[in-house]
Amino acid sequence: MTRVKKGVNALKSRRNILRQAKGYRFGRSKKERAASEALMHAGAYAFAHRRDKKNDFRKLWIVRINAALEAQGLSYSKFIGALKKKGIVLDRKILSDLAANHSTVFSHIIAASK
Repeated sequence: MTRVKKGVNALKSRRNILRQAKGYRFGRSKKERAASEALMHAGAYAFAHRRDKKNDFRKLWIVRINAALEAQGLSYSKFIGALKKKGIVLDRKILSDLAANHSTVFSHIIAASK
């Protein structure tokens, strides 16, 4: 039986790993073992933070809405409760955009929720 040498495949996988780790600092971009470990951690963080990003944006939208409501003398929780009672279905992303860029429209929404 002929033996299988892995020289070409090993070089290819090493090259791919180091190519993906390009831009990492210190030995993590030069040494295969450190680079592969760094890539595994990077993948895990990317997976987790794709979900965290959604929470971060929701927090940002709530802060923007709250800032616009404080100028009107209204609290965030009362405003959201009033919107739900009136049946006005606007999500926080749209509300924050209106509060930041279209203050007249946002003031009309506040008036409609009262």
